[in-house]
Amino acid sequence: MMKLSLTQAINAGLRRALEDDPKVVLLGEDIGTLGGVFRVTDGLMKDFGSHRVIDTPLAESAIIGTAVGLAYRGFRPVCEIQFDGFIYPGFDQIVSQVAKLHARTRGAVRMPLTIRVPFGGGIGSPEHHSESPEAYFVHTSGLRVISPSNPQDAYTMLRQAIASDDPVLYFEPKRRYHAKDEVMLDAPLSTAPLMGAARVVAAGTDVTLVSYGPLVRTALDAASAAAAEGISIEVIDLRSLSPIDYLPVMESVRRTGRLVISHEAGQTLGLGAEIAATITERCFNYLEVAPVRVTGFDIPYPPSKVEKHHLPDLDRILDGVDRALGRPNSHSGMED
Repeated sequence: MMKLSLTQAINAGLRRALEDDPKVVLLGEDIGTLGGVFRVTDGLMKDFGSHRVIDTPLAESAIIGTAVGLAYRGFRPVCEIQFDGFIYPGFDQIVSQVAKLHARTRGAVRMPLTIRVPFGGGIGSPEHHSESPEAYFVHTSGLRVISPSNPQDAYTMLRQAIASDDPVLYFEPKRRYHAKDEVMLDAPLSTAPLMGAARVVAAGTDVTLVSYGPLVRTALDAASAAAAEGISIEVIDLRSLSPIDYLPVMESVRRTGRLVISHEAGQTLGLGAEIAATITERCFNYLEVAPVRVTGFDIPYPPSKVEKHHLPDLDRILDGVDRALGRPNSHSGMED
């Protein structure tokens, strides 16, 4: 066990993958000599060479297109998209090629391609640097989409993604990059939880609170704050956004009768809408009230000085819990 930040855990996962499989190669802007904007790939070019840790031109379409060719030839490329909002130039490659080649060739071609995407706000950056574009890719059949919330999951799920024959979008919560926790580096992947498995991270009896990536920590803080008022919140970390593991959510809702979903992305057609609809279909007779969504607003990402008003925080999540419980809003002015 080692205490690592989320950044260090991802670096360790990449290092282990490079060591274990000579077909693993990394591609991205400034990932080599610089070690990445967030220093996630720091030291990897030095140890594995520029033929396996490749500094690319600033051209996301070219990065993904090159990776498609490498995957087609049996390599396991791992692409870094420097910031979430930079992924759109590579969008056509991802949804038209990466997601479809396996089906188009009736299984003859596999796409063992991992695309790392630092995503979300909360770091004081402008638009194009603080987006939450996950719903675009969840909507696209043929892609796995995952998002770790802590260093252990970051390490394990990245190794699983790289080892998978499926294309995986790996969304990294950049505002949690410096969060530290114990990480077990030597546990075999065969004994680790599947990267598609949701998990209960805090048990509770009154309300089910579902989130992923950067907001899991905020959800846990909300559960702690609510406990001081005698409210028991069960927090579920989805971990996988496509496919979604609904079983833990359904089991929880059948006990609590109330569901709150929170994510940074805008509300309209976000993951919260899909989760709310699915749980309503499958657990209608158990729900005491309609599911509640606590999300970012349906606006272009705001200037960094006011992003705190846009991102769901402790106060807004607790307000969502109050609405699910039919309580008057009693959390005005609380801070994350």
